[in-house]
Amino acid sequence: MQVENKTALITGGANGIGFACATELLRNGAAHVAILDLATSPGVESALKLNAEFGEGRGIFIVCDVTKAREFEAAFAKTTDEFGGLDIVINNAGIVNESMWELMIDVNLKAVVRGTILGLQHLGKDRGGKGGVIVNIASVAGLDPFDWFPVYAAAKHGVVGLSRSFGATYHYEKTGVRVIAICPSFTETRFSADGGNDFGPFVDRGLVINKLMQQPLQKPEVVGKALVEIVQRGESGSVWISENSEPVCEVFIPNRFSLMASSKMRK
Repeated sequence: MQVENKTALITGGANGIGFACATELLRNGAAHVAILDLATSPGVESALKLNAEFGEGRGIFIVCDVTKAREFEAAFAKTTDEFGGLDIVINNAGIVNESMWELMIDVNLKAVVRGTILGLQHLGKDRGGKGGVIVNIASVAGLDPFDWFPVYAAAKHGVVGLSRSFGATYHYEKTGVRVIAICPSFTETRFSADGGNDFGPFVDRGLVINKLMQQPLQKPEVVGKALVEIVQRGESGSVWISENSEPVCEVFIPNRFSLMASSKMRK
C-alpha cells in the first residue's frame, strides 16, 4: 500500500520515533496524521511543526493517555471525524521503567493490544472499513532476552506475538488489515537520554549505564523511514528490524512445528 493521500494515527507521536514516523509519512505524501500523546507532551508544538512544513491542517494533536480506554476510543473517533477516515495505525507509545513495571505493561503491551483492536474495528473490511495497515513498534528486546530490562522485554515480546497472531492469514482475509511489527535497536529517544533512572532493583545500575553508553544510537528518522517502507511492502504478520542505521530487514521467526518436523527428519 502506498502512503499517498492516506490518513494515519500515531500514539506517542509528539516526539522521538512517533514524531519521526509522522514526519516521514507526510513527506511521502500522506494526507493527514493525528499524533496522540499526553497533555504534558510537546504535542501542540509538534503539530505546528508538521503544519509549517507540510501545509495547514495536515497534522493534528489529540490529547490521549493510551492507558485510558475512553480517551483512546475518543481519539480514534476524532481522527476519523476530522479527516473522514483512517488508513494507517501506528502503536508507538512506550515507556521504560522497571521500577514501575505495572505501568510499563499497561503502556507497552495492554495499550498496544487496545490500539490494535481499535484499529481493526475502524479499518477492517468486515466492520465496514476499507482495510489498511497497523504497525506496532516493538523493540529488538522483543526478539532476544534483555537482562537489563526484563519486564520491558516481556512486554515487547508480547507486542511481537500479538502482531504475528493478528497478522495471520485468518485475520487478514477477513479484515484486509495488515498487522506488522517493527523492532528498532537503540535509538535516540528519551529512553536513551534518561534510561539510567529507570532500572529495577535487580541490576547493577553503574554497570548497565556504562554498557548503555557503549551502544551505537541511530536517529529516530531512520526508524521513520523504515516504517514508511514496511507500510508500503511489508506482509501481514511480518516482523522487521531497524538497527544501527542500516536498511530495514525482515526477521525470520521459524514455526515451532516446522522445527519439530525438521528435527524428526534428521533422526
